[in-house]
Amino acid sequence: MICQIALPVFSMDLLEKAIKKVLYDTIVGDSDPKYVVLLEIEPELQNTYIDMLSTSVELEIPVVCVTEVIKEGRQLFYTNKSGEKIRIEKIYNRVIFDELYQRPDLKLNFKFTDDLDVEWIGHPNWFYRISKYIMPYLVNKYVPETYFLHELKEIPADLENYVLKPLFSFAGAGVIIDVTREDIDQIQDKSNYILQRKVTYEPVLKSPNDPVKVEIRMLMLWPKEVEKPFIVNNLVRLSKGKMIGVKYNKDKDWVGGSVGFFEEAQD
Repeated sequence: MICQIALPVFSMDLLEKAIKKVLYDTIVGDSDPKYVVLLEIEPELQNTYIDMLSTSVELEIPVVCVTEVIKEGRQLFYTNKSGEKIRIEKIYNRVIFDELYQRPDLKLNFKFTDDLDVEWIGHPNWFYRISKYIMPYLVNKYVPETYFLHELKEIPADLENYVLKPLFSFAGAGVIIDVTREDIDQIQDKSNYILQRKVTYEPVLKSPNDPVKVEIRMLMLWPKEVEKPFIVNNLVRLSKGKMIGVKYNKDKDWVGGSVGFFEEAQD
């Protein structure tokens, strides 16, 4: 199985090639890359466009805006740079519904709920299946105490230790860090919000000026023939703002994304 590939830690070049192969097998697989698209909302305007371009180069797949997709029957198509209409067999989905709902100006020729003859690499429903929605159900010392707002019987007296988040927002949109009772009272649909105990990030890395906070995210792949996802790499996010993310670090330096290397534990 793919998840049993031995990744040689002694060679970064071989490690990089092995990870790229797993990524290619998961997204492109046995398809011709021209029939596989990376789908996004106005990709060239996204903060992560550089990542999409890198993915496009590595996998040799086009980056396509949702408004450029053509629907004929149950099939989807896009137009390549040569003006040819190409059928879409697989979609590497990067569209976040919360952003899509906020863009009524976009004219789509298909719906994500349509019965389509296409394979989703990252089905749209995953955003609901694997998201902040599951946090209230996770009770563990490593998971911040989290409540659905509409199920709260009493608002915590120490609200300064909590953060208010929309369930399906992205990139920190709608998050209230310094939440008040007035903020909670003004929310009409409380079932779409969570109240989460704040996580205090320690500024553990030194920089030429202010120290840097660190968040480590595990990057996983889930090939369709494998029972569960597995870790292939990590992403170290660096921040000096109140939260981790681009919008909170626009005037900062020595922030952004990196990769973490870990020393093997010695006996």
